[in-house]
Amino acid sequence: MSDALDRAAELLDGAGALLICAGAGMGVDSGLPDFRGGEGFWRAYPPYARLGLRFEELADPRHFADDPELAWGFYGHRLDLYRKTVPHDGFRLLLSFGSRLPGGVRVFTSNVDGQFQVAGFEHVAEAHGSIHHLQCLDRCSDDIRPADVEVEIDPETMRAVPPLPSCPRCGGLARPNILMFGDYDWVPDRSQAQLDELTAWRRTARDLVVVELGAGRAVPTVRRYSELASAATGALIRINPREPEIRHNRGVSIPAGALETLTALLA
Repeated sequence: MSDALDRAAELLDGAGALLICAGAGMGVDSGLPDFRGGEGFWRAYPPYARLGLRFEELADPRHFADDPELAWGFYGHRLDLYRKTVPHDGFRLLLSFGSRLPGGVRVFTSNVDGQFQVAGFEHVAEAHGSIHHLQCLDRCSDDIRPADVEVEIDPETMRAVPPLPSCPRCGGLARPNILMFGDYDWVPDRSQAQLDELTAWRRTARDLVVVELGAGRAVPTVRRYSELASAATGALIRINPREPEIRHNRGVSIPAGALETLTALLA
């Protein structure tokens, strides 16, 4: 791994701008649960193990219509968890390094937890939306508003206790502004504006280096974006303890966790 760290350090030494591409593995060092596979999810949420429900099944928008207490139990618990989570020191190291570069730093992430904003990053493109924002379930409008709500959860059943979050316009049920599995009613406007800003920045960024952290193959949104952004130069550093491989060796592969590697590179 030392050779890979040396090559990654060389890339960073020549960076004029930094793009961070982050998947779910970025939050593991902050104590957030690893949802990879049913067993990891069920260790984090034992009541769902008893019900035999996997993450992919719970992250289905139909539950908000069919069983809103179940849906908001899952997302309400996650909202509370993310609010209480303190970003690990790797976030600070990345922000400090990127802020010193002439072209600055941007973030592209599939995470909905808001950890980058808490850590002080100003420009974050949230490809799958944010749990900290709500939309109307019935799409009475495309308004997106901050999730300034508290959701009470029964810890035995992991079901939400009414009243549930509601839409201020029509009074119907609200849902998180998150792109879920098989989701045709997500309002993408907020995320698209972030992505448009990121695209414009990339056109002007010189000597761009991409650091990808904790992005797996199962939902390859982040991996694809990081490969696209680094395609012209191969200036990609992929940090992933399970799936570090890079196609055609177009970059540096580091088979380790985010905090460990960022500390070795940037501290």
